[in-house]
Amino acid sequence: MPSLDHSPALTSTRLARAVLTPPAILRLSAGWASIAALTALAPALPSPLPPLALLALLAAIVAVIVLAAGGVVQQAEALAGRLGDPYGTLVLTLSIVVIEVVLIAAVMLGDGDHATIARDSVMAVSMIILNLVFGICLIVAGIRYGGLAANRVGTSMYVGMLLLLAASAFALPALIGDDGSLRPVQAAVVAGLTVVLYAVFLRRQTGVRASDFQEVATGSRVVRTGSRAAQDAAVRDPDAASSSTSTSASASSSSSPSGPTPEIGQALRTHRLELLVRSALLIATVLPIVLLSHHMAGLLDEGLARLGAPAALGGVLIAMIVFTPESITAVRAALGGEIQRVVNLCHGALVSTFALTIPTVLVISLVTGQRVVLAESSANLVLLGVTLALCTLSARAARMTRWHGIAHLLLCAIYAIVLFA
Repeated sequence: MPSLDHSPALTSTRLARAVLTPPAILRLSAGWASIAALTALAPALPSPLPPLALLALLAAIVAVIVLAAGGVVQQAEALAGRLGDPYGTLVLTLSIVVIEVVLIAAVMLGDGDHATIARDSVMAVSMIILNLVFGICLIVAGIRYGGLAANRVGTSMYVGMLLLLAASAFALPALIGDDGSLRPVQAAVVAGLTVVLYAVFLRRQTGVRASDFQEVATGSRVVRTGSRAAQDAAVRDPDAASSSTSTSASASSSSSPSGPTPEIGQALRTHRLELLVRSALLIATVLPIVLLSHHMAGLLDEGLARLGAPAALGGVLIAMIVFTPESITAVRAALGGEIQRVVNLCHGALVSTFALTIPTVLVISLVTGQRVVLAESSANLVLLGVTLALCTLSARAARMTRWHGIAHLLLCAIYAIVLFA
């Protein structure tokens, strides 16, 4: 886990040199220059584009996104170093998810029928984050370390949140709604309860229970190690480790009944200017990634239509690209043996996606009268249910191993089969 950095605050000159490096400026400039170029050239582009031109344009957009994603990862890791987890992870997760939610809302408020955009987007993110990205991370960590123990308390809280949010968003409309849509009163209740639940969860995650979302045995034993024997010794009694973590959280609770822990408060006071500058740079670098992804949506739809591929595949590819920075950060964390940070990134991203997207589209539906279809197909509900069951088993295991990762990747492959069915 990235621990809190207790070094002194940087001076203005050193801060500018540390944050506004030439690579950071290059990535930021490339992203926004690409947005400007696409906006200016869009009216002049022939319709439909020749195949080679379409392929070249898509390749250029992907290249810029990957370049910008490197800048996002750099700032996210710097913030994690200053703040520690789960705070550093939350900055990256919320910056990506909030921008994505805003763009989904913009699409809904635009022309055309977009009744299923929220459902399709959240389902695609669920399969990509929980099965593809999380599966790759577990395999990478398993190959390098043999197996790593996550914090059972925090991981179980994530899975519990996902079960509640997924059931209310995807299953409930099919059971009590009209043709897959919630009635106005039902939509208001679901949106309100989701917001309240997420607010309580965030308060606990960033307050007195923050230690539940940190690496196991942060104070006494280090679970991350290259030796299988040492790992076995460290996780032989994982309940004791979780108990130790809970005890430390309880101690924190007795000294600070609400709000951030004293350590994070000190970090915020000492490095406030740097944290603000890095957060602003992170968001400024994330925004072009999301905007370019949605510029690419139309091009992908055109290309997939020519190939005869399902239209839903475009949403999956867009979701993969939007969450590229978070995916890279998660894989790097797995390589570093920070399995709880991987959980915070993957599970936390999906919790935020559900909790922010569903209330937003339901409120838009209530205000504008648009129909929003949230009920999922039986096949996708089964896949999501099995995915969450596997996450539960992984959370309860003494160690998360490569075999858990292989199972997640298998579910991702099954999702691809369902997508093309």
